[in-house]
Amino acid sequence: MSSTPAVVVDEVSKRFRLYKERNQSLKAALMRGGRASYDEYWALRGVSFEIPQGSTFALIGENGSGKSTLLKCIARILEPEKGDIRTQGTVAALLELGSGFHPELSGRENVFLNGSILGMTKRELERKFDEIVDFAGIEAFIDQPVKNYSSGMYMRLGFSVAINVDPDVLLVDEVLAVGDAAFQEKCMEKFVDFRRAGKTVVIVSHAMGSMRTLCDQAAWLDRGSLVEVGRADQIVDRYVDKSHEQEVVVPSSSATSASSDGAAPDGTPVQTRIGSGEAILTDVTVLDARGLPANRFRTGEQATIRISYECSERVERPAFALALDTVDGMRIWAHHTRDGGLDIAYIDGSGHIDLAIPNLTLQPYTFDLSARILDHTLTHTYDFLRHCYRFVVETGELRESGGVVALGGRWNADLPSIASEATV
Repeated sequence: MSSTPAVVVDEVSKRFRLYKERNQSLKAALMRGGRASYDEYWALRGVSFEIPQGSTFALIGENGSGKSTLLKCIARILEPEKGDIRTQGTVAALLELGSGFHPELSGRENVFLNGSILGMTKRELERKFDEIVDFAGIEAFIDQPVKNYSSGMYMRLGFSVAINVDPDVLLVDEVLAVGDAAFQEKCMEKFVDFRRAGKTVVIVSHAMGSMRTLCDQAAWLDRGSLVEVGRADQIVDRYVDKSHEQEVVVPSSSATSASSDGAAPDGTPVQTRIGSGEAILTDVTVLDARGLPANRFRTGEQATIRISYECSERVERPAFALALDTVDGMRIWAHHTRDGGLDIAYIDGSGHIDLAIPNLTLQPYTFDLSARILDHTLTHTYDFLRHCYRFVVETGELRESGGVVALGGRWNADLPSIASEATV
């Protein structure tokens, strides 16, 4: 990434008029003195940040927070009432895929129509045509009218045309979920190629998992105001936490590492946690081969992760989940009891559940564990603690050259004999 910003957003504010009643006739206009009544809605209020050149930048927030409005202001589709936006180099926007398609024209004809709307020359489109069609995966249907395409084919072709524009800054609005899993993977690879080429990509999406891993930095917007700018993994984690945050009364005997934020009227400590609280995590510990809590291990050693819980009422068919991040925020592993084949009928009172790890296949590094209790559908969270246990892995008998994981592979070579080498 370059230190020179590709986009500078300086105190940007954008206002819209929400009309209560519009003048539908000359009589109505005269009755109201020529003016229709409206309310002012500020979609953006004094937003400022910089996007470094060559970075992948996320805009996150709830619906109505101003993300798409800001993206359209950067693309010069909308002009802000206040403030200024400065961009370095050419800018292209993937906002509404296939919006320039004509339903009666074939896919081939629409590639040239839509590409020209996006600023590509006929020569560029002829050169990239096969690549566009191959990327969209609709070779057999390219000469059929697009009105006969499925919605997925239509969107894939629109994305494929738009992604082949070669700008310095690419603006992307909610298009990461286009097509099936295989096509989404190709889209991700294309964004990675943009990044390697030193392009700047600005993405608006609700796919928080993708934003966490794909983006370098993120800006969090809430009701038109900027909440925070920073490293993408940290901003996404705080945003997800805030969107699910609830206060749960935790017994004073709790051994969790969550910080206390005050006290209930009866003096019981109150901790800010994520979840509805019918079951809470009271301790998350990594045990060594002797069954004792430890925070230092060696690559290849045996370990057990113990999750302790306490219930305020009986919880039917819960699931327990763990996730492991490096200390600098990279997600490297996650697992839950449903995928592990363990179906728990119910939990009540207090207890614990263990995950036995016969060989800790981690390279020397520092790691943070997160734990969660969910319902059987994995859609409802009873309790969640992020980065509640930190441990260090040191070099063991299994030594490998780099990275985060140790695969335990063995080298084999089928080489020419010394005699044959000597005769050459």
